[in-house]
Amino acid sequence: MQRWLVLSGLLAIAFSAAADWEFSGSATLELRYYPQAGLDARQYDGGNVSLILEPEFYRSFNDGADTLLFAPYLQADQHDGGRNRLDIRELTWVHVGEDWELRTGIRQEYWGVTEFQHLVDVINQFDTAVDIDNEDKLGQPMVNLSLVRDWGIVDYYLLPGFRTRTWPGVAGRLRPPLPVIGPARYQSGQGDRHVDHALRWSQTLGDVDLGVGWFKGTNREPLLQPAADGQSLTAYYEQMQQLSVDAQATLGDWLWKLEAYHRAASREDYNALQAGFEYTRYGVFGSDADLGLLLEYGWNDSEQLTFNLFQNDLFAGFRLAMNDTQSSELLAGFSQDLDGGGNTLLLEGSRRLGNDWKASLTARWFLADEPRDPLYYFRRENLLEFSLRYFWSNRH
Repeated sequence: MQRWLVLSGLLAIAFSAAADWEFSGSATLELRYYPQAGLDARQYDGGNVSLILEPEFYRSFNDGADTLLFAPYLQADQHDGGRNRLDIRELTWVHVGEDWELRTGIRQEYWGVTEFQHLVDVINQFDTAVDIDNEDKLGQPMVNLSLVRDWGIVDYYLLPGFRTRTWPGVAGRLRPPLPVIGPARYQSGQGDRHVDHALRWSQTLGDVDLGVGWFKGTNREPLLQPAADGQSLTAYYEQMQQLSVDAQATLGDWLWKLEAYHRAASREDYNALQAGFEYTRYGVFGSDADLGLLLEYGWNDSEQLTFNLFQNDLFAGFRLAMNDTQSSELLAGFSQDLDGGGNTLLLEGSRRLGNDWKASLTARWFLADEPRDPLYYFRRENLLEFSLRYFWSNRH
């Protein structure tokens, strides 16, 4: 982390010395409330306040052929020490050639198309301390060469160094019944210095956007093992290979989506799939609003104890976009375990307040009665969350 901070400082100096730098970002006040006490007596009860700062420094030069981006992430939390940190989401130099791009530094990369679960997204580590929905990522050191050809785009990734998944602290919420603490364990003797490799081909074929990916290296999804003290869990990271495919077909008002992979690891070979559709009705009830109906099925045949909560589940929901000047949106969804286990309920709403502010409200419920269901361990983690976010920018 110290060398990252040194690099950040040098880049910030370069930005401040340049005449053509741009500064933007956001600051967020997050309020969470848990109506039930956690399963672990060490977890806090009731409310919690968190402050998040996400500035961005950006510069373009060499007639737009080169860009620099620096995006740190700072968070301070009232109760959860696992959420007090400084991270670097992006620290990237991008050079654009005639039919190629070279992207170097700390970056975030996104693979996949599905809504409720991101199966094939394997480059970055997830920031589980922020949330368990796998929407937030840690920056990954990489060199990414992208080649643009008539028959598709080919991306090669050299990934030096591995980042362990972040977890809520001992007092934190939205975590397993025991906290994940202590040094991580690795199958590779190189530990977090193992160099990973990935390759991806993507192309648009008529109405279908298709991607095929390959990854070899440290699995971003750890196995959770009981620690020697009996009061915590330890994360163990295997080596694995993943061959994946993702596809999205746009057929009128319908979006058909698919993500699937095969993973080969030392303990087991396993497969996973997420597939479904999104159907959008435009101008519902004679208004400017659009209503999207979502349905997906998720399957995973792994028998290892990971943080994957869904192995044979149906996901359904809707997204309502009001298309007003305040960008008002509402997302509601649920998951149902088809093996007779628990389900989850999710409600997310957001609305802009003027030009610089955005208010968001989230409610999440975990409903599970069967101890064999992974969701059973989250049965007291129901929460209400309100956030107020301020945006600023001097971009031209």
